[in-house]
Amino acid sequence: MSAARLRRAARESVSGLPREFWWLWTSTLVNRLGGFVATFMALYLTLDRGYSASYAGLVASLHGLGGVVSSLGGGVMADRLGRRPTLLIAQSGTAVSVALLGFMTDPVAIAAVAFLVGMASNASRPAVQAMMADIVRPEDRVRAFSLNYWAINLGFAVSSMAAGFIAEVSYRAGFLIEAGMTLACALVVFLKVPESRPTAHVKEKDSAVSLGTVLRDGRYMAVVGLSFLVALVFMQGSVGLPVAMGRAGFSPADYGLAIAVNGVLIVALQIPVTRFIEHRDPRTLLVVSSVLAGYGFGLTAFAGSVGVFMVTVCVWTLAEIVNAPTQTGLVVRLSPVHGRGRYQGVYTLSWSVAALVAPMMSGAVIDHLGARWLWAMCAALGTVAGLGYGALMRGLPGQSATAPAAAVESEPEVRTA
Repeated sequence: MSAARLRRAARESVSGLPREFWWLWTSTLVNRLGGFVATFMALYLTLDRGYSASYAGLVASLHGLGGVVSSLGGGVMADRLGRRPTLLIAQSGTAVSVALLGFMTDPVAIAAVAFLVGMASNASRPAVQAMMADIVRPEDRVRAFSLNYWAINLGFAVSSMAAGFIAEVSYRAGFLIEAGMTLACALVVFLKVPESRPTAHVKEKDSAVSLGTVLRDGRYMAVVGLSFLVALVFMQGSVGLPVAMGRAGFSPADYGLAIAVNGVLIVALQIPVTRFIEHRDPRTLLVVSSVLAGYGFGLTAFAGSVGVFMVTVCVWTLAEIVNAPTQTGLVVRLSPVHGRGRYQGVYTLSWSVAALVAPMMSGAVIDHLGARWLWAMCAALGTVAGLGYGALMRGLPGQSATAPAAAVESEPEVRTA
């Protein structure tokens, strides 16, 4: 492809999106560039503080539990208080709690503050997704969500590399740098991102959309359940794969080399793949990506070298690239305009719960049955999810409408100042 065609493709990938989206995107990128603590937390607790691996696992679980709690709370706040106030509260709370965590020495205090960090950091996710749905045209949403996912992974790739160097100098410096960059995110939101919640003529409907409304929405909750299954599969890249490779005699460096393929491919392919899929049938994309994810991990059962492990990572990474923006776009289509925060919160919950369940599932299966059974389970879960998406998305309303009756209406005017 010529340089001129590459420039045109890049221009078309980012054109047509509102200025407010790009400021929100910038906030996401800055946040992920400073995401050091999650990368070195286990090393900090075991090597620097001298705690056991079991205690480090407990702290990680409490951090995840905080995210489970705030998935729902953040969604309710986004609908009631607004997207912008929720982001400011969540990001400010994250900055304070992360900085505080760097100064904690008592094991009970460390665990308690880790819970607060998980709760504060996850509370912003429903608001970000709802705000993007508010400000981006329906036909551009898959592309917008893809660009946001690309920023998340680019930031994570850079911060993961930087975390090692920072940890060699000072773990506490990592906590403080992350706190500072999270405050910078809040500053970007405060100065540049306006409130986007629907205007007054739909506000009276807020009270009609409660968490109970979401939980009674059968089709939507089925999608959330399928999202949980897919999340369980994708989580194995960070919880099951390193354990299985270690049991098979591979070194941490070998795992690092294999999993690095995931980040590199997402950064390199997320935007061009999205250009290929953004106007295609979401039902087909979700079916194919779910099955591809399951069998991508299933192929790991036959891996005997780092090169083959890298090939399997390529397979399920392609599934991730297709699945992430498509599934987020489906959540928006099924959400009533005036209840997007709560709907996004319940969707986020599926990933938060998967983050809690996946480590226990992979550990138990590998210990009692062996790694091959784990990879076979991944293939089965991917197949079930694919069949589920195929069945649930028959008769899905068009791109301009949403499934709930309350949402089958034109997009409301949103505030831009």
